[in-house]
Amino acid sequence: MNLQSPILSRLKKDAGTIFHSGLEAVEPETAIYRHCKRKGDNLFIGNKNYNLSKYENIYLIGAGKAASPMTFAMETLLNDKLTGGVAVVKYGHFSKSNTIKIIEAGHPVPDENGLKGAESIMQVANKAGENDLIICLISGGGSALLPFPAPGITLEDKQTTIKILLACGAAIHEINSIRKHISGIKGGLLAQAAYPASFISLILSDVVGDDLDIIASGPSVPDSSTYKDCMDIVARYGISKKLPYAVFRHLQNGLKGLIPETPKPQDPIFNKTGNLIIGSNMEAIRSAKIKAQNLGYNTLILSSMIQGETREAARMHAAIAKEIRKTGHPLSPPACILTGGETTVTISGNGKGGRNQEFALAAAIDIDGHENIVIFSAGTDGTDGPTDAAGAVADTTTIKRASAKKTNAQKCLSNNDAYHFFQSINDLVITGPTHTNVMDLRIILVG
Repeated sequence: MNLQSPILSRLKKDAGTIFHSGLEAVEPETAIYRHCKRKGDNLFIGNKNYNLSKYENIYLIGAGKAASPMTFAMETLLNDKLTGGVAVVKYGHFSKSNTIKIIEAGHPVPDENGLKGAESIMQVANKAGENDLIICLISGGGSALLPFPAPGITLEDKQTTIKILLACGAAIHEINSIRKHISGIKGGLLAQAAYPASFISLILSDVVGDDLDIIASGPSVPDSSTYKDCMDIVARYGISKKLPYAVFRHLQNGLKGLIPETPKPQDPIFNKTGNLIIGSNMEAIRSAKIKAQNLGYNTLILSSMIQGETREAARMHAAIAKEIRKTGHPLSPPACILTGGETTVTISGNGKGGRNQEFALAAAIDIDGHENIVIFSAGTDGTDGPTDAAGAVADTTTIKRASAKKTNAQKCLSNNDAYHFFQSINDLVITGPTHTNVMDLRIILVG
């Protein structure tokens, strides 16, 4: 039984096209070449010129889902001037490299390979001298891929802590605040280790608002969070008794002033450190907008900063779609609404899925029975939760088509089992690794 009309089929196809246009805008190599140019011995990064001939050694380090293609592009620019380096990427995200060692490691839960990678990066930072240059390439996933536990904390402690934070529904800003304070590399500590070498980070942002101290937990920027903030987060989610004892004790000792705080803005180490964002969620959204307009849609960028509980955000997006359908506000059909950001899921079931799949499922329930609406939600990194899908696409026939397959939408939503729901009707969005990461992209189309 085919319940989808030609209009719905076209809307779903267009949603995928719009999404891929957004991905192209934040392709890592393109982003590097857009912001970095070399003329002879002069490397121009943003508005700053680095005279490569004055450095004794030039090292390249990196971490994140996009680190491999970013590394290849920078290797190509530096060529004969490059001394060496190391980058850590998520399993399956290795692409190509000339001379830099690429280590694949675990994400979102860190593993031993990540620990080895972080140790290798710290070795580069520690051996760099005053006349050396370190170029650091950071992208989404960098936090999990750089596990370097503070003294007294084990990798297993960190793994357990991250699992607890992910499960309790903590926002990425909150997770990273704790990550920085139980780490020996995050929260400006990588820049501290590299000092007095010159240090520049090129960053693909995967956090709402592009806050530098949050992206990959800010290894090269001053840390605005404190041990007090960490203890407030622990109290807010009631996880003090769930955390490993070593982690809780470390945070308590930090609050008491028994452990030094992370480097703050006034620290002189940052006089030789720079940071430049070379790609963001808004860049992907702007490119998606142009594609949607070229496809004939009246298009509006609503926000790149959508946060909060996934199901509530989904209902808000569904409400906008229904408003367009009924009254023509805020746009008249054919309409496209674009949003970005990163929502959170409070896990209460034992199903399989991710925030984008759950978003699409909650939206599908709300638009059921209406006409010619498609809601598409996917992660720009190609991975949504612990699944092989980037997200899912819902339309006004989704619930009926699933019912015909004996799949109950409300039951799957309650069990956090959006993956199997959309798998049953072949509406998962599967891209494979995209080798970039600038949070999520959501597309509402009303025909």
